[in-house]
Order: sequence, then structure tokens, then C-alpha cells
Amino acid sequence: MNEIGLDDLPIRDDLRGRSPYGAPQLDVPVALNTNENPYPPSPRLAEALGRAVAAVAGGLNRYPDRDAVRLRAGLADYLGHGLDARRVWAANGSNEVLQQILQTFGGPGRTAMGFEPSYSMHPIISHVTGTTWLPVPRTRDFGIDVEAARIAIAVHQPHVVFLTSPNNPTGTALPLETVEAIAATAPGVVVVDEAYAEFRREGTPSALSLLPTHPRLIVTRTMSKAFAMAGTRVGYLAAHPAVVDALQLVRLPYHLSAVTQAVAGTALEFADELLGAVKQLRADRDALVDWLRANGFRVADSDANFVLFGEFADRTAVWQGMLDHGVLIREVGPPGWLRVTVGTPEELARFRTALLAVTGRG
Repeated sequence: MNEIGLDDLPIRDDLRGRSPYGAPQLDVPVALNTNENPYPPSPRLAEALGRAVAAVAGGLNRYPDRDAVRLRAGLADYLGHGLDARRVWAANGSNEVLQQILQTFGGPGRTAMGFEPSYSMHPIISHVTGTTWLPVPRTRDFGIDVEAARIAIAVHQPHVVFLTSPNNPTGTALPLETVEAIAATAPGVVVVDEAYAEFRREGTPSALSLLPTHPRLIVTRTMSKAFAMAGTRVGYLAAHPAVVDALQLVRLPYHLSAVTQAVAGTALEFADELLGAVKQLRADRDALVDWLRANGFRVADSDANFVLFGEFADRTAVWQGMLDHGVLIREVGPPGWLRVTVGTPEELARFRTALLAVTGRG
């Protein structure tokens, strides 16, 4: 067999020299780098998931419900805000949802705008769908200057605008007034990525409340974080029914397997139990923020299940030092900053001990 490399293949020119997205997947005692929920499904939920899968196993020779109507209805009930299945769409993780949005409203000759630092998959998916990415810097406290955003939108007339709230990697939530002002200004669709919405501090609103008055607004969510279903790969959105209809023009047929739909639907039935763990994670996050600040670190306010902290003259050295202590965190975001996922109390204790040792503050 003749050996060839990537450069020998006739791939698209705009893909040459690029690297695939991916956080390190290392076998370490404490993995706090990918914002996973550290609490696995309870035995009761695991048993229910097994029964749900068994119930559909006998029919796997048939295609699943192409439009996942039952799951979408369950997601609508969970979100509330007067939503129904016609106003909700689901796919394999929120990244596929984002890809479908860009396939529908972006593409060659079109533009997408985002406010950075923010979720790195927004520009990546924009690029692979042929959509030109337009980055606009956030403020020093990682918020969005509304007037600067209006000017950028007026100049560039983007077809898609991404607002991430709570923001990844900073954890920053946007005031509802900021979202509404941008939604009123943007000529195309505005996507509010709320992957970490369930972790918001009390009183922090969701953009879901704006859907009735802004028909081009899209709010995306995921079951990977709060529902501890990262391995299931289910993301979803809420929007005007016309937006949901438009997305079905690009979705692949039977894109959500029968097993995926059964597992996700069962998890929704255990929402109260799963969100109880979210309450604990919120409390542990706030305690972690206080501890980091008490020990002299700069910390971004967080409404997510992670904390961005710094600033370090050589963050790579700190990241490696943490890894040498068996604690994997994420080297991401602005230069000089690191991000840590909120883990179990035992994992966070290991993190605190390692960080003090690595930074010489112990």
C-alpha cells in the first residue's frame, strides 16, 4: 500500500494547514478540563436508561422518528416559556445544532460575527461551512460593549451573530438588555448559545424570554452539562417555528438515533434529580471563586460550571505543573489565563493543593 499524508489528498484549499478541534484526553486522576458534569447518572437513572434502550432495541431494524417529535415535546416542556415541539429542534450535540444553523443561514458569501474570547467552535464551524468569521473583542471584564456591537453590526451586516451566555471560556453571562439590543440591530439571525444556562446564578435571565418578540432569535442548549449526558450527544434549540422549518432543509435524514432519543427522553424524566446536582455545583463554583480570589488570583465572574482564573506570566508552565500533579485543567482563553471545571469536592481539593504547590503559594 502506498503511504500518503494529509497534504497528498485533494482536500479543500481552505482546510490545509488547519488542526481539528480537541481538548486533551489524558488518563489522569483528576480531569477538570472539558466542563463535564462530574456526577454520573444515579443507579436509579442508569436502570431507567437501560430499560429505555431495551424497549427500542427490538425495533432497531427500522429507522427512528425522523423529526424526534416526542423528544422535542419533552424538551419544550422542560424549557417552559410557552414553547411546544414546533418551536424546538434537536440534534447530535449542540455543535451539530450550530452547524445546521450555519448551513442554513451562513455559507459561502455570508458572514458570522462573534464576540471574543468565546466558544472556539463558533469560528471553526463557520469556517468549515464556508462562512466568513468576523471577530469583535469583548471588554476587559469579558462583557460586550453594546454600542461597539451596534457599530460592528452596522458596518459588516452579518448574516449570523453569536452571543454566548454564559460565555465559554470566561463564564460571563450577558444582561438581557444586551441581547435584546443586539437582536433589534442585527439584520440576520442572532444565536444565543446557552449551553451552561442551568448553572447561572440566581436572578440571571435567559434569552428564552425574548423569543416571542424577536422571531429571528435562536437559543441553543445542550444536555451534556446540567443533565450529565455528555456521552449521549444531544443538543437542542428554541426558536420561531419558521426557523425550525428552515433547519430541516439541511438536516440529514434520521439524524437522531432511536437509542439517542430514548436516552434523552428518559433523562428529561429525571430532570429534578439531575438539577439537584447542578445546585451543588453552583455552590461549589462560588466557593472556588472566593478561594481563588482569597489566594491572590484574578477570577472572572462565572455563571457556568467552570472558572477562568489567572493571570500567569507563563500559563503553559502552570498547566504542565498541574498535570505533573495529576490534575488536568484547560489552557484556553486570553493569554495568561487558565480554566478549571468544577468537579467533586475531592477533585477540587486536589486542584487547590496542586495549584498552591505549582504557584508557590502553599
